[in-house]
Amino acid sequence: MRTSTSVSFQPLLQGVPASGQPVKSVSAVTGVPLAELPQSSVQDVARARDVAARAQRDWVKVPVRERAKILLCYHDLLWKRQDEVLDLIQLETGKSRWHAFQEVASNTMNMRYYGLRAGRILNPARRYGLLPWLTHVMEVRAPIGVVGLISPWNYPFDAGLSDAAPALVAGNAVLHKPDNQGALSVLWGRRLMEEAGLPPDLYQVVLGDGPTIGGAVIDNADYVCFTGSTKIGSHVGEQAGRRIIGCTLELGGKNPMLILDDADPAVAASGAVRDCFTSAGQVCGSSERIYVHDKVYERFVDELLVRVRRMTLGVGLGYGPDMGSLISQRQLETVASHVDDAVSKGATVLTGGRHRPDIGPFYFEPTVLSGVTPDMTCFATETFGPVVSLYRVHSIEEAIRLANTSTYGLSASVWGSRRRAQAVARRLRAGTVNINEIFGVSHGSVDSPMGGMKQSGVGRRHGIEGLLRFTEAQTIATQRVMQLEPPIDVGYDVLARAYTAACRLFKMIGRR
Repeated sequence: MRTSTSVSFQPLLQGVPASGQPVKSVSAVTGVPLAELPQSSVQDVARARDVAARAQRDWVKVPVRERAKILLCYHDLLWKRQDEVLDLIQLETGKSRWHAFQEVASNTMNMRYYGLRAGRILNPARRYGLLPWLTHVMEVRAPIGVVGLISPWNYPFDAGLSDAAPALVAGNAVLHKPDNQGALSVLWGRRLMEEAGLPPDLYQVVLGDGPTIGGAVIDNADYVCFTGSTKIGSHVGEQAGRRIIGCTLELGGKNPMLILDDADPAVAASGAVRDCFTSAGQVCGSSERIYVHDKVYERFVDELLVRVRRMTLGVGLGYGPDMGSLISQRQLETVASHVDDAVSKGATVLTGGRHRPDIGPFYFEPTVLSGVTPDMTCFATETFGPVVSLYRVHSIEEAIRLANTSTYGLSASVWGSRRRAQAVARRLRAGTVNINEIFGVSHGSVDSPMGGMKQSGVGRRHGIEGLLRFTEAQTIATQRVMQLEPPIDVGYDVLARAYTAACRLFKMIGRR
């Protein structure tokens, strides 16, 4: 199988402001150096911000319809050129090609959604005025300025570019710091945006590790959008708060799957495989806890283990293997330590549980555990790998209670008859709940907001909220005919009685 790409890295790296010492990115597929990445300093970030801000002053004058056309052009170009970026995503993240394709598909859906709907969402909107017919009120939306994006390594292309799109179409500039282990995919996407017609200076990418330049991005942005761990997200929110700027935080999760007593065990098991092991479990929306009703527990476990054991792992830039690699040695060590800790304290490995260096340096088998208890690390801590724990429950109430015990609340799924599953879904403290399907069904519904409750984040991406977060609402009220003071020789007591009578009249005729 192919393990290299025809894409030249050097053109992608041009234009990255960098005065720091370059670092080598490593392919998650082979473990060998992939590219030498220029690294930005704090001063480089400030200069990039200034360049972006100057470009934004002209960009805001471009009609929304013209900005949206660029997203639609990008959408078409991406479908035609997808193989180039699929190679990059696989090389950087180690995921299977099908899972890499899901990044591309999600990105194109977001681009088309905002390309078609941004004009309608951002149009000035008429609002009720103080005095009907006499007070004319409009709500208008203005861009914030320079939006700082800090995007993760697990979905570098989708998480980065899909947040950049609404920020740009709203009239902002973008200052983007991707993870180094995902930078090439982001830079490829930025170049494609420029080919689609985006002014080059408007979208600035800076490279470096978070402790070095992450704070500089926040200090130089007018709004911050962060995707990553809850630990780091709390620092991002604190720093944004000190500057009195807005932020969106999509953070960690320890997502539950609930299998009700009337679920089809085979269907639920098939979904669990896709849910738990997409991108080797390195997905914020993946389930790491499965609560199975006692009535269907044995059949579900049998169906699940059959499917997991026949999963294929493999190396190569092509469709075929069911699951790819973990992204790095660090992530491999985290996953292995969680499994080892659980086993040492009495958990049972039903299948998997092993590092597979015979396939590639960071491959780890899809793993199913039972007997996990609260004293084990993987019980409440996000593993972010191909590891899931099974729990037998005796009632729906018990499943709901256990599912809601987590400090996280990002995603969940419920399997069973539709009406009962929907009733359960409304009682779960999770930003998105999927019924008889996995996280992809809500994530792909780009007209609906996506985000977390509790420690899984603040704010929403996707849909109307995903665009309006990058704008400031401004109210413009115009008063006509009469002012809000009494005419000459009329006292305030008379005016007060007139207002009271008017309010009673409006209530009688149903006027809001």
